[in-house]
Amino acid sequence: MDKSVEQSDHVIPEAEWDSPMFNLAQQQFLQASKRMDLDENIRKRLLFPQRALITSFPCRKDKYSEVETVFGYRVQHVLTMGPTKGGIRYHEDVSLGEVSALAMWMTWKCALLQLPFGGAKGGVRINPQLMSRSELQRLTRRYTMEFVNMIGPDKDIPAPDMGTNAQVMAWIMDTYSQQVGHAVPEVVTGKPVVLGGSKGREEATGRGLVYLIQDAAYHVGIELKNATAVIQGYGNVGRNAAAFLEQLGVKIIGISDVSCGLYHEKGLSLGAIDDHIQEHGVLKGFSEAEEISNSELLELKCDILAPCALQNQITADNASYINCRLLAEGANGPTTLEADRKLRERDIFVLPDILGNAGGVTVSYFEWVQNTQEFAWTLEEVNNRLHNIMVEAFQRTLLRSQRDDVDMRTAALIEGIQRVSEAKLLRGVFP
Repeated sequence: MDKSVEQSDHVIPEAEWDSPMFNLAQQQFLQASKRMDLDENIRKRLLFPQRALITSFPCRKDKYSEVETVFGYRVQHVLTMGPTKGGIRYHEDVSLGEVSALAMWMTWKCALLQLPFGGAKGGVRINPQLMSRSELQRLTRRYTMEFVNMIGPDKDIPAPDMGTNAQVMAWIMDTYSQQVGHAVPEVVTGKPVVLGGSKGREEATGRGLVYLIQDAAYHVGIELKNATAVIQGYGNVGRNAAAFLEQLGVKIIGISDVSCGLYHEKGLSLGAIDDHIQEHGVLKGFSEAEEISNSELLELKCDILAPCALQNQITADNASYINCRLLAEGANGPTTLEADRKLRERDIFVLPDILGNAGGVTVSYFEWVQNTQEFAWTLEEVNNRLHNIMVEAFQRTLLRSQRDDVDMRTAALIEGIQRVSEAKLLRGVFP
């Protein structure tokens, strides 16, 4: 089949399971399970998701006669721990493998943070930037209907991810509520506060990452008020992490987005950058800093490097040139297994993604609890609870790392996998 036809028609690739992200997630799991001598039956059961649904459905364009067929996904990795939890992403690279990897990581993340959820993830293979607001609303409502029997406040609770936001969650909530005949705010999290969203949810992932950076910096001997940081990815996670680090006295010397990287050895003015983005949409063209490439940004000398963009950014090719003391992963899967080994050899302390970016799902849990209780918490309550849960998980992971002589990623995985394994063994096999 001609490649141009295949891409334009959105044909599902034959090797859709065989994605780099899913391969990485499986290899990380297998490495940790071997180290902990995991029961063979449990290992086989956790290697693939328990449920995966792929749909193709029509999306009507603003020009009424134009209809595009798109592919939607929802994967539930583990159903043992309670309802499943995970975001929905709109991106042109969404595939079954990518969504399955994210669902698996969400399982370990929830177990590590001791949240009563299994991992899930969903997505639609589209470029949301090429769609109007009305087209996105029609797409979202149709996606919800395709999966309406799979989601629910006691079954599977979606949340925002790449390419989606609070407005998308509001459309999902409304569509689901229309089907059951009454408002069900607890069917999604990350929605607007006026519809039952939690205060602090939007900045939770970046805030949680910074809570961990504070503890990790103390552990490795970095004084934050004299430290420098580089943030790869200036979206929701990266922008909030940069702002919270700046409040602690950290000098932000490098940031990036899809258009370019920016560097200034004396520190970037985040306020001026935000104003530039408000006017131009991207970092490119900002005159008060030097424009650099993504690879140059990752190799800048700094105390803290926070990859908050896409997967597979730190690899065997560039791991030897990473020049930080603390690598704090805000993105999912930014570091390959080969790079992990090199970073450990170079004594770079890594805050792994399943711990580092867990602030989002933690406050999503708070939102779900508030909705089911019909009682709203203050922002101070949310942030205090988030801090306590994140720091406690960090301390458990650090203790496991030191006790078992493993890196932090392996320690975090073992903590999460062990909790899921215990739950599966206790529940047994039916029939």
